[in-house]
Amino acid sequence: MTNEELANLIFPNITKEIEDYEKEYPKRDLKEGAIVTRYAPSPTGFIHIGALLASFTGKTFAKQTDGIFYLRIEDTDTKRTVDNGITEIINGLKEFEVTFDEGPISETESNGNYGPYIQSERKEIYQAFVKHLIKEGKAYPCFCSAEEIDLVRKEQERSKARIGYYGSYAKCREMSNDERARRIKNGESYIIRFRSNGDYNKKIICHDEIRGDIAFPENDLDIVINKKDGLPTYHFAHIVDDYLMRTTHIIRADEWISSLPLHYQLFQAFNFKVPKYAHISPLAKIDEETGGVRKLSKRKDPECAMSYYHKLGIPYEAVRLYLATITSSNFEEWYLHNPDKTIEDYKFEFKKMSKSAGLFDLEKLNNICRNYISRLKADNLYNRTQTYLKQYDLDFYNIFTKDKDYSISILNIEREQKKPRKDISCYSDVKKEIWYMYDELFTNLNYEFQNINDKEEIKNILNTYITKYYDENDDKDTWFNKMKSLCDKLGYASDMKEYKLNPTSYKGSVADVSMVIRVALTTKTMTPDLYEIMKILGRNRIVERFNKI
Repeated sequence: MTNEELANLIFPNITKEIEDYEKEYPKRDLKEGAIVTRYAPSPTGFIHIGALLASFTGKTFAKQTDGIFYLRIEDTDTKRTVDNGITEIINGLKEFEVTFDEGPISETESNGNYGPYIQSERKEIYQAFVKHLIKEGKAYPCFCSAEEIDLVRKEQERSKARIGYYGSYAKCREMSNDERARRIKNGESYIIRFRSNGDYNKKIICHDEIRGDIAFPENDLDIVINKKDGLPTYHFAHIVDDYLMRTTHIIRADEWISSLPLHYQLFQAFNFKVPKYAHISPLAKIDEETGGVRKLSKRKDPECAMSYYHKLGIPYEAVRLYLATITSSNFEEWYLHNPDKTIEDYKFEFKKMSKSAGLFDLEKLNNICRNYISRLKADNLYNRTQTYLKQYDLDFYNIFTKDKDYSISILNIEREQKKPRKDISCYSDVKKEIWYMYDELFTNLNYEFQNINDKEEIKNILNTYITKYYDENDDKDTWFNKMKSLCDKLGYASDMKEYKLNPTSYKGSVADVSMVIRVALTTKTMTPDLYEIMKILGRNRIVERFNKI
């Protein structure tokens, strides 16, 4: 039996040739240097920070070259697929402004001319390519059972040989086509393996856009390319898809880097041009128990899940900025010197990406968040905060949104200035930072007045100030001069330099008197500008709060 007859026996209904698909999926009409790349997840229902990094990187490189960034769902491992997994991926990434030029837009609809973009819908395409390899003697059916494969593995372990299906361990490799046909006609179960022509003792040089040239032993494994259910393995499917979808760059996690010799070999088996590969290093963290560096874990680390950022109310823009600092070693310095520009204005390069694991630093992310939120206009921050509160803190949402203008004025304290306050790192911080401005929350209070603790003296300061010195129409300079006058009247130093020279001559300083008023109005010793707080509270609230002491 010839190879072609065997191929027709295995795939009698597959009539299309590779040339037919090449016509169906022609080369893209893009400018020279345009990058076509993809994000190709499995629909397991879990979007994690590493996935966001990979998709962010892919989109960034495609967009800055006027290329194409598409979504492809790799669901050939049916055991891992979950219901609504595709929707979870699309919506999860969209929340962080990762969108696609082509690919699924729902569980049932897609956009683009190079689909289907869901691998389980491309079964006949893969089988046409498998059939081609069988015709050329580059693939064959394997009838080895799981038990037989396990025996081979144990034999290799005993003899300390490399583990795998290769050479003399490839039991079905040299079987005659007549014998293969006989067993197929008898109804025996089988898979299809790639027939490798590699020599493990020889080297192959593979190029990675981030790491440069890497030397590997040639692949000599006869890997599975088509499973019993008729669907391909990842190794084979991505070769077919990336060729037909005209992918120029395959950007993926570095766990696949050891597969480069195999993937090169598969492309070459079809005489296809090998696309460029770029393997992204994983995100790592300092292990709290061991003190060592380890890979960020979906199981151990809550910050691995995108839900972590939603629950805290971390701005998606800040997460993207942080990922940009990981993606490019120069981005952070560039952004520091270009505060009015966006990620889209920066040119990313593969050579500036790290070859080692990027250390995921939550404090650094928090700093980026503080800087980002400090640049937002108060009304913008209000809208973002109320959206967050509506989902995660309905009680404070009702208080916060009762008087929109009042809340915006609070958020605007020390905001529109050269060096704005940076006390808010996420939307969940807003309540913690401004709760005392709302009468509904200003109950069951605990005051710590610091240097001035005598209750009668505290009341005397508050009563004297509100009756003789307070005027809600005062500008800031007038207000501060009146605070100094209050100090002079009550025996406190109005000048800090004089107080430091002669501390025993005074009951305290203007700082101590200011602290009494600050704590009486907020219960806090550290707040934004006291003058601004008092302007927003107004006379009636101030009097009411002074009377609580």
